[in-house]
Amino acid sequence: MKALVYDGVEELGFRDVPDAEARAGEHLIKVEAVGICGSDMHAYLGHDARRPAPLILGHEAAGVIVGGPKDGLRVTVNPLVTCGTCQACKAGRENLCPTRQIISMPPREGAFAQYVAMPESNLVEVPEGVPLNKAALAEPLAVSWHAVRLALEAMHPSMDKRALVIGGGAIGLAAALALKAMGIDDVTVAEPNDARRAFLSDLCGQKTVAFAEGLFPVVVDAVGYAATRAKASECAQPGGVIAHVGLGEDTGGLDVRRMTLQEITFIGTYTYTAQDFRDTAQAIFDGRLGPLDWIEERPLSEGFAAFKDLRQGKVAAPKIVLSPWA
Repeated sequence: MKALVYDGVEELGFRDVPDAEARAGEHLIKVEAVGICGSDMHAYLGHDARRPAPLILGHEAAGVIVGGPKDGLRVTVNPLVTCGTCQACKAGRENLCPTRQIISMPPREGAFAQYVAMPESNLVEVPEGVPLNKAALAEPLAVSWHAVRLALEAMHPSMDKRALVIGGGAIGLAAALALKAMGIDDVTVAEPNDARRAFLSDLCGQKTVAFAEGLFPVVVDAVGYAATRAKASECAQPGGVIAHVGLGEDTGGLDVRRMTLQEITFIGTYTYTAQDFRDTAQAIFDGRLGPLDWIEERPLSEGFAAFKDLRQGKVAAPKIVLSPWA
């Protein structure tokens, strides 16, 4: 099969690799659409020791089951593989499973390939009327759905229904969509990139600013750099909530003194529970997250160029989705 392989820092090669093989309890998926995630970019830049070269990246996938009793079934893929038996899994907090694995990280190859193998429990059937390139958005949308759900659960009921999202990439836009789907109508997205901000405003209907100012009951940091954490600390209203999603850099930025004196809740959020993923997929199918027409499609064979364009800030669209068969 053909795959896009991470070969080293800022190096990707499109070439033949051994065919993916389904293990017991797994299905072989013909990948029809796979998105480029920020974590893929971190690996590409050599910033993620958990993803050593050579490795097939990619974990935002949808496709069609090949072979077996469910041959031809259209599915979107939850890439987080968990044990199902530990305390976290039994509590419905599978994302905290101590033995969790995710495709695109050893020992599981990713979905920047024509085929990928996944356990049946990680697959959600996609209705015929839903394009697979939109179904592939279930994974990044679920990341933000999970973060927003946790933030709103922690939000005091007396507070105004307003929120700030820092970062207008796919996770930031997904957070804005999730906030609105969960009843927060007044959402501001702070995005410094002019082209992306215009895209969010003109084509996605979002209220945008170049730089965040003011106080908000809920702040979602969808970037995760010291500078954005500092801004989140500054913009969180007293008694408010910060949901931290991004993994840009490890340390710095939080104003712990202000957060303590103003009783601001900080929540670190990682991926999603299995229920969050299913709920997000259903929200896509129901249209509650909007038309999801903000993706840019390219062939997987041109994936290296897509990464370079993202690296150079040349992409206005929040998400590039690659097609292994184009």
